[in-house]
Amino acid sequence: VAVLLFVAAPYVRRYVAGERCKSTARLEGKVVIITGANTGIGKETARDLAQRGKVIMGCRDIPKAEAAASEIRAETGNQQVIVKKLDLADTKSIREFAEKFLAEEKELHILINNAGVMFCPRSKTADGFEMHLGVNHLGHFLLTFLLLERLKQCAPARIVNVSSLAHHGGRIRFHDLHGEKCYSRGLAYCHSKLANVLFTRELARRLQGKFQRQAECTKVTANALHPGSVRSELVRHSLVMTWLWKMMSFFLKTPCEGAQTSIYCAVAEELDSVTGQYFSDCQPAYVSPRGRDDETAKKLWSVSCQLLGIQWD
Repeated sequence: VAVLLFVAAPYVRRYVAGERCKSTARLEGKVVIITGANTGIGKETARDLAQRGKVIMGCRDIPKAEAAASEIRAETGNQQVIVKKLDLADTKSIREFAEKFLAEEKELHILINNAGVMFCPRSKTADGFEMHLGVNHLGHFLLTFLLLERLKQCAPARIVNVSSLAHHGGRIRFHDLHGEKCYSRGLAYCHSKLANVLFTRELARRLQGKFQRQAECTKVTANALHPGSVRSELVRHSLVMTWLWKMMSFFLKTPCEGAQTSIYCAVAEELDSVTGQYFSDCQPAYVSPRGRDDETAKKLWSVSCQLLGIQWD
């Protein structure tokens, strides 16, 4: 048995690692924003894209982000790896980030909404939103809203939303969005990842011009993805999951392997006109029936605008 396990180990690891992004596309003259880029798959996405073009790292923990950026600059030789303060649990911080970015940068071609929280104890953002919904969905919803015109001006452009296979376990509970009646940290995460999928679907529909009946689409695409089960700090709020992740580390992707689908969605030439899709291991993946519910997607869009106090038609 030991011999069989030894022989099989490389094949198992190769299967777990999944597909790699094979695109060699360059991003000279282009600007990428990656949220949560100081650790995990966000950092590895930044490391890869820094070999191709300019990267803005939107992060809450500035010392940690600066250390990551310094490491990436040294490795890639690209000095255009810039850290900017961004706390997705605070709409004031999101607005300040967008305002400063728009004042300092004239280009934006790729927005990767990567940051996220997982299995948080019951808690709220600075604006009173349930933490998973507030950070994973509403924070990125607002950020995308604030930066969308710049993306349109620089089109062709891409929006990449990091979701999860966990969206299959989610529901949009409009009667209890903030988990005040019933709260489960695991389900709250699933709900927020479903929200990512629905947001991507409705955003893509509107960007294609079907909503405003434009003659041409905006040439801004929006796609979502599942990075895989990755060894990262995302499970730090759960002692059980932290223990399981350590026990099962051989069967989990490394952050570099987990970043491959994010990179693929950001740069692959064959996705130039692909929008509103969901990917895993650098290929289209199955979306749950709830993730394909257009009426729920439209209602979530409307409710999100109300919660954030914005008008996004």
